[in-house]
Amino acid sequence: MIKKEERITYPKVIDEIKIGPPYLTKYEKARVVSARLFQLFLNAPPLVNPEKIGARNMYDIARVEVEKGILPVAIYRRAPEKAQSISLKLLLENGEKLIGKRTL
Repeated sequence: MIKKEERITYPKVIDEIKIGPPYLTKYEKARVVSARLFQLFLNAPPLVNPEKIGARNMYDIARVEVEKGILPVAIYRRAPEKAQSISLKLLLENGEKLIGKRTL
């Protein structure tokens, strides 16, 4: 049995970005899309209707799910001496404010 002090703890998902840029980087986007694509390949149900979005393959479904921010995902960012979990939706909203649109 794992003792309480040996458990790995992650920071709570917060609403203030202190580590990294205030938007979703292209590397984080690629990582989230690939993780969701893997889930879809393992027969996870899509969170969007593929017929409504005109998806031809699973990649299109995963990309749209990330672009719309409907995935319940948090991005974990680390820096020396601190770490932070930021919701995907918050990063997309901040990027939209800074850049003007949600793109992938």
